Amino acid sequence: QVQLVESGGGLLQPGGSLRLSCAASGSILRVNTMGWYRQAPGKQRELVADITNGGNTNYVDSVKGRFTISRDGAKNTVYLQMNSLKPEDTAVYYCNVNCVAVDKGGVRRNDYWGQGTQVTVSS
Repeated sequence: QVQLVESGGGLLQPGGSLRLSCAASGSILRVNTMGWYRQAPGKQRELVADITNGGNTNYVDSVKGRFTISRDGAKNTVYLQMNSLKPEDTAVYYCNVNCVAVDKGGVRRNDYWGQGTQVTVSS
């Protein structure tokens, strides 16, 4: 089994900064791509940013230049540094980790999701 624990959400004013963290633990053999998604009320979940185990990053256009994704391989942790936050960034942010792990008695490659953390940007 794999568990993801997220932290770092909150309420802040436009222009502020916040850092989200997501730590993966459990019977992990190999971590592949790690990423952050978000879902605003009434909207579909969208990819915000992801990072491969080789360090290649990908961002949705709306956050380029403001958000930075990074990872700590030794800790199986992914971060999302969010700067110059806007009201339209308000959403529940979900961590996603693709990894190979011992799961349900076998070795499997799966996507795992965090519980979600609320980010609210409002004046």
